Amino acid sequence: MKVIIVGGVAGGATAAARIRRLDERAEIVMLERTGYVSYANCGLPYYVGGEIEDAEELTLQTPQSFFARYRVDVRVRSEAIAIDRAQKTVTVKNLKTGETYSEKYDRLLLSPGAKAVIPPALRSQDPRVFTLRTVEDTLAIHAYVQTKAPKSAVVVGGGFIGLETAENLMRRGIAVTLIQLDPQVMPPFDGDMAALLHNELRRQGVALRLSESCTAIEAGARLLVRTDKGEYPADLAVVAVGVAPDTQLAKDAGLALGIKGSIAVDAGMRTSDENIYAVGDAVEVRQSVTDERTLIALAGPANKQGRIAADNICGGNSVYKGSQGSSVVRVFSLTAASTGINEKTARALGLDYDKVILSPNSHASYYPGAQVMTMKVLFERETNRLLGAQIIGGEGVDKRIDVLATAIRAGVSAVDLKDLDLAYAPPYSSAKDPVNMAGFMIENLVTGKVKQFGIDEVAALARDGSVTLLDARTPREYARGHAEGFVNLPVDELRDRLADVPAGKPVYVMCQSGLRSYLACRILMQNGYDCYNFTGGYRFYDAVRRGSPQAMQAYPCGMEK
Repeated sequence: MKVIIVGGVAGGATAAARIRRLDERAEIVMLERTGYVSYANCGLPYYVGGEIEDAEELTLQTPQSFFARYRVDVRVRSEAIAIDRAQKTVTVKNLKTGETYSEKYDRLLLSPGAKAVIPPALRSQDPRVFTLRTVEDTLAIHAYVQTKAPKSAVVVGGGFIGLETAENLMRRGIAVTLIQLDPQVMPPFDGDMAALLHNELRRQGVALRLSESCTAIEAGARLLVRTDKGEYPADLAVVAVGVAPDTQLAKDAGLALGIKGSIAVDAGMRTSDENIYAVGDAVEVRQSVTDERTLIALAGPANKQGRIAADNICGGNSVYKGSQGSSVVRVFSLTAASTGINEKTARALGLDYDKVILSPNSHASYYPGAQVMTMKVLFERETNRLLGAQIIGGEGVDKRIDVLATAIRAGVSAVDLKDLDLAYAPPYSSAKDPVNMAGFMIENLVTGKVKQFGIDEVAALARDGSVTLLDARTPREYARGHAEGFVNLPVDELRDRLADVPAGKPVYVMCQSGLRSYLACRILMQNGYDCYNFTGGYRFYDAVRRGSPQAMQAYPCGMEK
């Protein structure tokens, strides 16, 4: 059996190695149009910033090492330019010589990935304008920074690559302006959670420009990046507005396409041609939470798909069970992670959902170094099905998002998060792990022990005395800042001052993290009040509505240290 693989990064390289492990006699040819094979795509921005010092560390395999270990014929700077499905051949162009030739296959695997989207207005031949998608891209940016010592940069785009590039240019001492078309960075997050990232970017010195559309990049003594709201001179620019499936080869071959021009595949990663498979950023997949068709350009899914395609090429029956889109990114001192779907998606799909927002410590608060994280967990009301989670904080974020991603995949109900048996020792967690705490909070909602209100409802609360607005924090905390109209009544004084809370009116309670206001609601509800707890606490409100950077350390009750 002869297998040709088009594309040698995550999906293609994984498939090649797996095919060899399954079939020692298969002839495997891998075509890669760049000069590198099996490279660490996600590590590229960190070479620009100097955290990865040796460019060779970005390359996981070379053509020589791949051949030595797997006997795979790897051909770099070789581009597949046409597929003849009837003759089962691929036309290949040698990008070093310009020569073209034909290569026969028994099975063909397409792993072309995605290409950087460059809007027409931002296309430029100026050598100071870059994208960051390949090793060649990162080497070019690194060389420019090293030789030209630029003082300022504009990054267009606030997704993964945009934020990572901004951070790493700042590490080099370059002043960065980040321009984002949407009102928030990082689309996988809801706007309220993304606000925490906005605050961190600004705190670190990034000039953040949201809801601005770039209209041109003009060359001159310095670059001039124009938007619909202003203009920004810079010594270099990086365009990172997103990626699109690179599927022209598949389209020209007449393969069935999916959403946004992606390659349509079945659960075995087969295309509409039984002899052709496709994996990675170029393929349409099933969102495992919603069962909707989607595109997810992440290395983890691509690797899994490569393995599944290899199994099936070798006669197996492996199935890809969809993607949740689990991801994590570092944004200066913060870690931001998500899995499943967010509120925007849940609303668009018409799901009847609810959420909890909490601010637990990464480990026991009495053990030095505990850091606060902000967690948002979504679930379906009627079924208690977990829908998604978003977490932003310091240490421990990646651990908790992985637990929640596993719970979603395993079908653990939102309430049953409270029963997960998770490891505990003071340096690593709390006896009630943050994931357990989310489960406790959801159980309280589901069983009616507490009702809540969210950040989007605060402004609409009546300030005419028809409802009671309470702040359950200490007078000192209250004096530092509070939501308009909320009157201070510390939770530890509440039982003795119930007469101060008018009867017969709904009561809305806020505290720093949501814990003391929950306790206040339990007291009030058992004394006949109709009471609502603010999910997220004043800490969350202050960050989202007022842009305040968050203290990373807090006591168990949410008071900042």
